[in-house]
Amino acid sequence: MKTVDLKELAAKNGGEYVFGAADTGSHACYMIYGSMAPGEKGRLIRPGRGHEEIIIAGNGALVATGDLSGTLETGHAFHLAGEQTCCLENTGNQAVIYIVAGGHSEEAHSH
Repeated sequence: MKTVDLKELAAKNGGEYVFGAADTGSHACYMIYGSMAPGEKGRLIRPGRGHEEIIIAGNGALVATGDLSGTLETGHAFHLAGEQTCCLENTGNQAVIYIVAGGHSEEAHSH
């Protein structure tokens, strides 16, 4: 089994890594691993036309503002579709890991 060190790749790519077609050869789905430092803000989340995403906070709370606003507590998730947008902020005193699971929406879409 070949594994990918998402934590290391995210650290090398500005705090976020998209595990998707380049790694799997498939356009069916993707996963984003992200980490936000304490006080970091402005991490944009936007699936884009023909995509949907589920965002989960892994080990701390994140504040979301935009089309969906509120606090995303540890282990909680929310859903964005298409051009919906939000920005994440880590208002806590520890780094927070988040995961975004995404794929194509039911509407016709091709790459």
